[in-house]
Amino acid sequence: MLTAAIAGFFLGASLIIAIGAQNAFILRQGLLRSHVFVLCLICAAADAVLIAAGVAGLGTLVSRSPMLITIVTLGGAVFLAAYGFKAFRRAMQPHSLVENRENAMPLKAAIATCLAFTFLNPHVYLDTVLLLGSLSAAYEGWARVAYGAGAAIASFVWFFALGYGARLLQPVFAKPAAWRVLDLIIGIVMSLLALSLLMHFVNGG
Repeated sequence: MLTAAIAGFFLGASLIIAIGAQNAFILRQGLLRSHVFVLCLICAAADAVLIAAGVAGLGTLVSRSPMLITIVTLGGAVFLAAYGFKAFRRAMQPHSLVENRENAMPLKAAIATCLAFTFLNPHVYLDTVLLLGSLSAAYEGWARVAYGAGAAIASFVWFFALGYGARLLQPVFAKPAAWRVLDLIIGIVMSLLALSLLMHFVNGG
């Protein structure tokens, strides 16, 4: 069981550490020290639920629902493109850390944005439900549960480390120029993700 848990942990970590929409959002919120605990908890808990669903066999159902995949793909592309546009607009008029904190999202808006990043992204389902779920088939019984638990723990460790570790970079982001660079990177990441979703849709999945 321990071996299965460790395998799940490292595979889960390898899937979520790559730069993506969720990570970019949590990094920015962490720098602002804005609703960090709630947002990290939402991301990690959502991953845990999706991982559990994948381990339980939901991946097969999702893969056989082209309508669901289409809705999530197009919705995700629109959302990511809109957020990327907002990031580019912020980059044109960067603010200091204090000014950005004063203009931070209210809690409800931050939660809604976080949920959109989580569930309007087909890659989340591909990684957590389909990939992790299919690989869990190599284990049986409690070993399979341990595998899923290890992957879920990796999500909790990563998101909370990213959210609270971001404050170590605050001296760098005391200047508006650093925020310009960050928002440009976020804008590029979001735009590329939106484009990849559209290309995925056009090419028929």
